[in-house]
Amino acid sequence: MEMIMEKVADVSVLMLPGGNLDASNAKDYKRDLSPVIEKNRRMVFDMSKLQFVDSSGLAVLLGCLRQINGVGGDLKLFGMTKPVRALFELVRMHRIFDIYNTREEAINAFVN
Repeated sequence: MEMIMEKVADVSVLMLPGGNLDASNAKDYKRDLSPVIEKNRRMVFDMSKLQFVDSSGLAVLLGCLRQINGVGGDLKLFGMTKPVRALFELVRMHRIFDIYNTREEAINAFVN
């Protein structure tokens, strides 16, 4: 799975691959994200390419948040498509995750 990561100061911005994050690929996401999170304390996930997320995908994202919070780090999300944002609001995940509209807002949230 191709994930592109960029460092902006001490914040790691990770572009999640396009398509779906669901039961069919949740294990692959978890496997690929875990070592990245172990090495970074300030993470921002670019969700702009994801078109669909199901409960398995939400579990992967929650696992990432728990893993990074467990070592004193934080995870921010940005660029959600309307269907993905609607799901996050429906299941109240927008109360758990810090979600931003733009990359700049998400990165700047670490400064403030």
